[in-house]
Amino acid sequence: MVCKRFIMRSFIFIFIIIFFSCNKEKNTEKRFVIKHTKESLQEVNKLLVDKDTEIIENYIKRRDWNMAVTETGLWYEIYQQGNGPEIKGNDQITYNYSVWLLDGTLCYSSDSLGVGSFVVGKGRVESGLEEGVLMLKRGSKSRFILPPHLAHGLIGDENRIPARATLIYDIEIVDIQN
Repeated sequence: MVCKRFIMRSFIFIFIIIFFSCNKEKNTEKRFVIKHTKESLQEVNKLLVDKDTEIIENYIKRRDWNMAVTETGLWYEIYQQGNGPEIKGNDQITYNYSVWLLDGTLCYSSDSLGVGSFVVGKGRVESGLEEGVLMLKRGSKSRFILPPHLAHGLIGDENRIPARATLIYDIEIVDIQN
């Protein structure tokens, strides 16, 4: 209920900004409205992140997983540490994967789409996935839980991942090329 109120307030503040912009009010009034809108949106964002964290914590607890969390909110469990070299920026990695929603829906997997590959640090995958693979070595197997802000955010991927979805990645690093 609290979250809905903050979201509604955010939309009201956005409407006020648009209204003042159309009526060409003084810059000080605009700055005041923009400042308060930004603060309200930050409050809403914090509430959403807190709610996502609570949902993830409950999910992990129900499954009795032993996961840690980074400062950014990425949850991870390395259940098999590889013996190969560590992954670093600009390495091209090849990996087997499956991507799930919290409700158990399989979104993507290397079983049906083939192995994945990307160059670390180029921003072509979810920021949570990039952060997570930097903890791994060739041969590692890990599970990551990416909250929406580290996955596809407000809009999803416009295909199989819905808006504001939390993702579970099961991943195995197959190869690393420097």
